[in-house]
Amino acid sequence: MANYSLADIKALRERTGAGMMDVKKALEEAGGDSDKALEIIRVKGLKGVGKREGRAASDGLVAAHVGPTADGEGQAGVLVEVNSETDFVAKNQTFISLADRVLATAVASGAADADALLAADSDGTPVQTVVDETAATLGEKIVVRRVARLAGEHVEVYLHKVNKDLPPQVGVLVATDAAGAAVARDIATHIAAFSPSYLTRDEVPADVVENERRIAEETARNEGKPEGALPKIVEGRLNGFFKESVLLDQAFAKDNKKSVGQVVSEAGGTVTGFVRFRVGA
Repeated sequence: MANYSLADIKALRERTGAGMMDVKKALEEAGGDSDKALEIIRVKGLKGVGKREGRAASDGLVAAHVGPTADGEGQAGVLVEVNSETDFVAKNQTFISLADRVLATAVASGAADADALLAADSDGTPVQTVVDETAATLGEKIVVRRVARLAGEHVEVYLHKVNKDLPPQVGVLVATDAAGAAVARDIATHIAAFSPSYLTRDEVPADVVENERRIAEETARNEGKPEGALPKIVEGRLNGFFKESVLLDQAFAKDNKKSVGQVVSEAGGTVTGFVRFRVGA
């Protein structure tokens, strides 16, 4: 006769993210003791870490923190992406707590990339070890995919939920000067929606511009456009590329009659940088 209830199964599933049968087997082996069952699930999970290496972790969440810079003259933002295999685990509190711990370590350590963050100390334990132990508990591959840092006079953060039942899966940091702070929130939500690749035209690599120019010219020739009209057509299509890919050239989300650059300029401010993460992208 089972010495545990459906409520025990539900509670342990919520704690671990493990499957129904795995939870039932662990409770049976533990004689109904939830704490012992949790340990059994973790031990079995640790043994399976290597087997999970080849599996895809394309779900998960983004988390962010903004605080004062060391000199107190500006703000610094940190954005991290932590991946799981399924959205079931992504919304599990154990996974969310792990992401919070990873973020806190990123802030404290100053880690500039995922490898440095995984090697950083988190309450006496390397982040990689903490991740592996949590993966063992949850029974899924977990990956700290990336971390980004951004500083400026003002840094705005915006986290967007693609699904209301899941944690944020789109995260944006925007750095502006003091005057730009007035429109920074609107700019951040715009970036979340329109995913620009560059801040200004000057940031677009020369080889990218040249390739776009070549494609525009070949397309125009294939369409039978007059030779004399090609330069103007090519420049027009290149401008179209910039308006799609460059933040300050994009049509502003809240008023498409203006560019983002115009909106910032009207506020008397400047955008100095941005970062955008989309889980799995």
